[in-house]
Amino acid sequence: MSATESQKEKPAVVCVFCGSVAGNDPRHMQAAKELARAFHEQNVQLVYGGGTKGLMGQVARELVALSGPQAVHGIIPKALVKIEPGYDQQQGENNSNKTQEGTGKTHERVVPQNDKRTEIIEAEFGITTIVPDMHTRKRLMATKVIEGGPGSGFVTLAGGFGTIEEVMEMTTWNQLGIHKVGVVLLNLNGYWDGVLQWIKNAVEEGFISRANSDILVSVTDVKDVLPKLRDYKASVDRFQLTWGEE
Repeated sequence: MSATESQKEKPAVVCVFCGSVAGNDPRHMQAAKELARAFHEQNVQLVYGGGTKGLMGQVARELVALSGPQAVHGIIPKALVKIEPGYDQQQGENNSNKTQEGTGKTHERVVPQNDKRTEIIEAEFGITTIVPDMHTRKRLMATKVIEGGPGSGFVTLAGGFGTIEEVMEMTTWNQLGIHKVGVVLLNLNGYWDGVLQWIKNAVEEGFISRANSDILVSVTDVKDVLPKLRDYKASVDRFQLTWGEE
């Protein structure tokens, strides 16, 4: 997946994995806001899970406010639309072919039950693509990143089961040769220390090679996230496999 000349001219696209809640430590929400500001300053586009709450909503909302809706692309499975605040499940012929306009978040993200659209554009959280399932969501997010310009990659803030599952899958895809972009953990206040210790233990026990342990890069400050992605070097121990379009 070598970068073409046209790809080198594209802006970086960074997928951010993070929690759909704010958590108990306000520093995590502040970090999400600071990351969005860094994206704005360095012309980086955001791909994320389409949530409107917690860290997900914070990073998306802040970047839209700074760079505009086209800088943010949320990708959400249709099942989650039913429970995610801001996606109004109203029905009605008058609403089936357009997104309502208004000052409130609910009126900006109307997706009626009989609406067949897969993409909406609205003011507060950027572009949203609705996909059928979680696998399609992750594949599309990865595709957007892989097609991005230099410095594209994956960044993980604090989060729960879904967040750790996503970052580990992208780390595995790197090891398998599906992509070769950077995967960065923002280890704010030691949040990911347990995961990093597990990696060290797996290396000592012989389940992860020492070279591949560097596929997942850790930083402790937001300012170091984008430089780490730009300077990322693929592990020499990755599998050299042919995956076609995957």
